Amino acid sequence: MKKKLERSSLMNVGRRVDYAMRALSYLAGQPQGKIVGRIEIEKKQDIPAYYLSKIMKDLVAGGLVRSHMGSKGGFSLARPAETISIKKVYETVERPFVLMECLEKRQDYCSYCAVCTQRSIWNKAQSLLANYLERVSIRDIAAQYGLRERLAAING
Repeated sequence: MKKKLERSSLMNVGRRVDYAMRALSYLAGQPQGKIVGRIEIEKKQDIPAYYLSKIMKDLVAGGLVRSHMGSKGGFSLARPAETISIKKVYETVERPFVLMECLEKRQDYCSYCAVCTQRSIWNKAQSLLANYLERVSIRDIAAQYGLRERLAAING
């Protein structure tokens, strides 16, 4: 029999989510219909090529980005930026949005779940955060210029 974990941990917003948000915010800041090459996204948003390739595959598979083949190929948003929530981005490149594993898996994850006095607190926190991230769209963080350009502009 598989041993149950005794504790669950808080979620972590890692590099995959950060890089996906960078890529999408840059795409959202471009003129509608513009196809942006992978190298441009990589350089403008300072995303390592290794991560970007995998993340873009996930974003295409998740229906958030469209891939264009050919010599003038690249990426564009597959739908309007205002319809792509931050929560959806997280779930596309990571997994379902769960603040703590015990909220989703209950006793299958943590043997203390049935008697835990913290569950209601974390459940409410998860609900508040999930609702907030569902209301914030990629349009809200769209960036016409890349991170490197914006940083150079303020460091002048």
